[in-house]
Amino acid sequence: MNYSENILGTIGNTPLVKLNKVVEGIDALVLAKVETFNPGNSVKDRMALKMVEDAEADGRLKPGGTIIEGTSGNTGMGLALAAIVKGYKLICVITDKQSKEKMDILRAVGAKVVVCPTDVEPDDPRSYYSVSRRLAEETPNAWYVNQYDNPSNAQAHYEQTGPEIWAQTEGKVTHFVVGVGTGGTISGVAKYLKEQNPNVKVWGIDTYGSVFKKYHETGIFDENEIYPYITEGIGEDILPKNVDFSLIDGFTKVTDKDAAVYTRKIALEEGIFVGNSAGSCIKGLHQLKEHFKPEDVVVVLFHDSGSRYVGKMFNDDWMRERGFLEEEVTKAEDVIKDHLDKPLVTVRTEELVSHAIDRMRKYKISQIPVVDIHGFVGSVDETDLFRSYVADKEVAQKPVREVMGQPYPIVKATTPIEEVSKLFTKDNQAVLVVLGNQKYHIITKYDIIGSIK
Repeated sequence: MNYSENILGTIGNTPLVKLNKVVEGIDALVLAKVETFNPGNSVKDRMALKMVEDAEADGRLKPGGTIIEGTSGNTGMGLALAAIVKGYKLICVITDKQSKEKMDILRAVGAKVVVCPTDVEPDDPRSYYSVSRRLAEETPNAWYVNQYDNPSNAQAHYEQTGPEIWAQTEGKVTHFVVGVGTGGTISGVAKYLKEQNPNVKVWGIDTYGSVFKKYHETGIFDENEIYPYITEGIGEDILPKNVDFSLIDGFTKVTDKDAAVYTRKIALEEGIFVGNSAGSCIKGLHQLKEHFKPEDVVVVLFHDSGSRYVGKMFNDDWMRERGFLEEEVTKAEDVIKDHLDKPLVTVRTEELVSHAIDRMRKYKISQIPVVDIHGFVGSVDETDLFRSYVADKEVAQKPVREVMGQPYPIVKATTPIEEVSKLFTKDNQAVLVVLGNQKYHIITKYDIIGSIK
């Protein structure tokens, strides 16, 4: 009979799959190493088990101990599988930008999940790096994994992933392309492949908001490059010890939008349901295509499963809110179609200014059309109200007609967006759209900006 003693025995030996439609225009054979076939659905299963077993071997992890790690979710899943089989407790410290699915999955496999803010410095006591270390110090019989600097991370890929790729391509691999986060995957695989053939080129995929690309090219750690980004699993605001820059031939950066769009393309065009960093890698391949020749064999690694991003990249509303959906905006009605159900907020000429202010606060808006029995006769916006307040502290008790400006222009739903944009001036902050049946909607500068792709 052919079976594994436990789930850990199924880690590794993931397939290589030829990519077709999603790499059209790239003149090479492109093969995806699909790591979602691991039992925890990510490449991190490999290094998680290796780190646990090495810590057991040298006594850092003792029987009945607690494993503590800061993770974007996937390493936590790999550690959870090992913890279940081997009888350890697990605490995962995760940032609030990670998908809800990742957090729910970790809890489902018995991990305690601690959520930390994303937008803080690495040495801030609230960062997930700091919280992980503190919990490890405070928890009896605990082992802090520290995947960023733990050499077992890269070693797992030197011993497993690299040899698999070499064997599966019969030594014909010419390029390896992968997203870089902790650095274990790229460094371990690169070391093995370059030992077999020094001519193999290794490219890292980075994201905007991360320091890797500039540091590799200049040796400068530029804190000005660090800012929050949406893409999960790649990029860092630190330099992990597992990133061996000497083994990496170059980096290319991919935007959050391109990463999300190409993640969906992989599912729709290849039938491979993988995660956010895979989209970054495919867009990165297109950015690097001048480096590839027809006879080249390019291996790109897909880190994890799309199931962890169902509420994000695979959700139309989430994509639309961030302007990531490839939808053509040509007419006035296109700009407001996502909030047509919201009523138009107005204020009457004889209402007090305080009523307009209350409405702005309640609905979180900056402009309000003013109406009387004849229709639209004026407008108020927060800038006008502020100026009026500075001039007269009693303005809140005055009628709106005393502070209102000119009424907003009115356009048809089919008016081209270029014509609508021309109506915005220093003195005019909004445009009204007539939708039929005497129903109106408002377009603001914010709506126009949000429609820009």
